[in-house]
Amino acid sequence: MVDITLQGDSLVFEVEGWDKLWALRSRLEIPLAHIKGARVDDDAAKGWWHGVRVGGADIPGVITAGAFYTKGRFVFYDTHKPEHTIVVDLAHETYDALILQVRDPAGAVQLITDSTKNRA
Repeated sequence: MVDITLQGDSLVFEVEGWDKLWALRSRLEIPLAHIKGARVDDDAAKGWWHGVRVGGADIPGVITAGAFYTKGRFVFYDTHKPEHTIVVDLAHETYDALILQVRDPAGAVQLITDSTKNRA
């Protein structure tokens, strides 16, 4: 699970609990200018193939966490439950997208959308 907060001109994605170990990351800080958009997308976390795992854990149906190379994109995952998944599309970052489990997917997308709109 990931907690999202706005800090200045960046969004901070804080990986919680044991997921820090599985994902090999505890925190991602992304400038608002590099966030292209966000959406609720439970299909992004479904299935057993998420791409070539570069680092992290992938146990189909249990956890997908860490860095994966898939469909020509470098993606960071931290998901257990597809129904709580959001996708954050990025530009000019190490990752092309973040696929994350959050407590409130609609609320997280609203936070991201409002933060990026207010920046302009």
